[in-house]
Amino acid sequence: MPKLKTKSGAKKRFSLTAKGKVRAGQAGKRHGMIKRTNKQIRNNRGTTLLSDQDARIVKKFLPYG
Repeated sequence: MPKLKTKSGAKKRFSLTAKGKVRAGQAGKRHGMIKRTNKQIRNNRGTTLLSDQDARIVKKFLPYG
């Protein structure tokens, strides 16, 4: 069997944890910071874990984890 290719857009944006969950950057931090509260900006730092429904889609793009 030939090797499966990883979606290059997905490997730049997502990574898998040791337990197989999908880690992604927080959404909502690209522009429009003036209208966001300081609490929103603070809570959107770093990364987050995707929900199970979204993670199922992303895992198809990362066949070898």
